[in-house]
Amino acid sequence: MSNHVIIGSGPIGSAVADLLVDRGDTVTMVTRSGRGPSHPQIKLVAADAADARRLTTLAEGAATVFNCANPKYTEWTKLWFPMNDAMIAAAKAADAAYVITGNLYVYGPQPGGRMNENTPMAAVGRKGKVRVKMWQDALNSGVRTVEVRGSDYIGSGAVGIFSSVLLPAIQKGRTAWAPGNPDLPHSFTYTGDMARTMVALAHDERAHGKAWHAPTQPAITIRELADRYTDMTGQPRVKVRALPRFVMRTAGLVVPMARELAEMDYQFYAPFHLDSSLTERTFGLEPTPLDVPLRETAASVNATLARRMS
Repeated sequence: MSNHVIIGSGPIGSAVADLLVDRGDTVTMVTRSGRGPSHPQIKLVAADAADARRLTTLAEGAATVFNCANPKYTEWTKLWFPMNDAMIAAAKAADAAYVITGNLYVYGPQPGGRMNENTPMAAVGRKGKVRVKMWQDALNSGVRTVEVRGSDYIGSGAVGIFSSVLLPAIQKGRTAWAPGNPDLPHSFTYTGDMARTMVALAHDERAHGKAWHAPTQPAITIRELADRYTDMTGQPRVKVRALPRFVMRTAGLVVPMARELAEMDYQFYAPFHLDSSLTERTFGLEPTPLDVPLRETAASVNATLARRMS
């Protein structure tokens, strides 16, 4: 039986914890509030994820430090680096593996919108460059490290375009105003597949020192995703229309969140394909059928709607 430290209790952190305790391990889960899943094998601790000394104490004897944190979206430049540094320091002191929840921001816009594990990091925005530096700092630390990258999240409690744009419109029977072109292919990653991959790769030497893509189903359009959910739940289909690009960019002049979202809107104005075939071949993993996270979301609509990007 091993102990693991998880920073963050969102859908991915909680799913990682569930997988670990199911196999008999114990978990120390660190959050600002000290809240998280209730389980006898999960110890909940309130702590500042940027406090390297406290994290190092909490990680003493741990096999793995999982970075599942989710700092305020408008303050990534300020918050991410000290948190990442503290987690690296804790993992190094414990001789633990450091496993990072990553995303596709590091790649920036790519030809044809296609990204695989060998795609060069060419981030153009602030948030993408933050994620690039986080990964490079982890690689340069000497810690055994792995990053698992996913696309737009779906699943219970997942924050993404489905939960933020489509689901509220479906629940109210109103038009969904989607950023970009809702008829372009877009990859959606199930949070459960992110967690499963992070746990599977944490102590596999083949994974160390590399970034991998969580197994992800082939891309579908935003409109198709909305229709698939309503058809499955028996709800009326909603109209999905494109939000004019200038709206978010104009709002960004005065609204910080709108400014941050506008920076990443290239993901919705071109095809956006996550290719996870290398991860699947190397580790024998497969993406979960899309209906699974959609059913999961339908069973926890209120909880998912309550989680908004902040």
